[in-house]
Amino acid sequence: MRLSDEWFTSMSEDENGQLMIICGRDQLQEFRLSGKMKERVEISWKYQGDEKGMPPETVAAEMENVQALLRKTMEKDKLAILTGVYTGGGERVWVFYTRTVRVFGEYLNEALASLELLPITIYTELDPGWEEYLDMYEAKQWAVG
Repeated sequence: MRLSDEWFTSMSEDENGQLMIICGRDQLQEFRLSGKMKERVEISWKYQGDEKGMPPETVAAEMENVQALLRKTMEKDKLAILTGVYTGGGERVWVFYTRTVRVFGEYLNEALASLELLPITIYTELDPGWEEYLDMYEAKQWAVG
């Protein structure tokens, strides 16, 4: 299976009416249908947003660095795939699908070991049908660019 690096970006609003930017990964049908990645991991980073709920430039740059580290570590052996990134309302959420949460946690610690302690929380759930991904993928119809 070949992992694509094709993404779409869509705009939405959160429950408080603040801007939400959704970046979703395209071309993941083979992975979704393979049944190998049944667990979803959501990594959330809360921040003090501007009037639109977006992160300050310095925080956004730090988040991009963390995202690059996570992708490099998790995707090198296809242990996990970053499928979506939500930014807005004072929070960024990275959504991964993984083969095993236990090993994902080990890789996460390895990926972030060189950084200061980050203000992140981690949520995991069994999602063999990739329901979150399919819900997010519906936003593609409102994609910009």
